[in-house]
Amino acid sequence: MADKDKPLLIKRYASRRLYNTETSDYVTLEDIAGFIREGREVKIVDLKSGDDLTRQYLLQIVAEHESKGESVLPINVLTDLVRSYTTQATSVVPQFLAASFEMFRDSQSKWVESMGQVNPMAKMPGFEAMQAQQEAFLKAMTGNMPAGMSGPAAEAENDGEDLDAIKKELAALQAKLNKLNK
Repeated sequence: MADKDKPLLIKRYASRRLYNTETSDYVTLEDIAGFIREGREVKIVDLKSGDDLTRQYLLQIVAEHESKGESVLPINVLTDLVRSYTTQATSVVPQFLAASFEMFRDSQSKWVESMGQVNPMAKMPGFEAMQAQQEAFLKAMTGNMPAGMSGPAAEAENDGEDLDAIKKELAALQAKLNKLNK
């Protein structure tokens, strides 16, 4: 079983093929990008020398995405990055970029949290009426079962207490039908 806390170890063979040590199969750069998007840390090492090649391959993934038109980095940012390699700023740039991305991740997660707590649609005119209609529809479809309950467990729990209510509703509906038929 994979340990999600440790970085996924990818070994690069002399043939330049990349080998996933967890699943014992070969992977592509796109596979590695997928692992990273899923939140997994990745470490890529050369099998013979043991050199850490992670940075090189991550840059290659970024370059491939940028060349496919999936541009994330504006030209002025790329230009500034190139400039930073030729100036004294190289000592500050990595820390600045790391701090910037950390702040971005924090603000993004806070935004997602706040969206879960406050429904932006609640301010929309008629939202309460629409919500009431949805609740009525769900009650009708689930037979007034409590929220989150369905299937045999719900039926067993509700059998005794709801049977009388169902009989009364059925009798009321039957009486209405009888009146309509007359």
